[in-house]
Amino acid sequence: MTGSNGTTVKLLYFAWVREKVGRAEEVVELPNHLETVADVISWVKSRGPEYASAFERSEVIRAAIDQRHVQPSASIRGAREIAFFPPVTGG
Repeated sequence: MTGSNGTTVKLLYFAWVREKVGRAEEVVELPNHLETVADVISWVKSRGPEYASAFERSEVIRAAIDQRHVQPSASIRGAREIAFFPPVTGG
């Protein structure tokens, strides 16, 4: 869905990203100039201290667009949902 200023998407936050942001998800209108996942991360970091803290180490945060893992350089065109989560480790 496109609004007057940008594209409306659902942002999802998982694990410690969710804990630092203080919410599991939100619906936002992204500014038109954002083109990639990395752009979205930069924009989210500017939204307040809790977001800046959550994305402080943005190089380790993974992302998925519409439930598909993507690189930071991936286009957000047509995205309905963007999820952010820390790297998954296991044993």
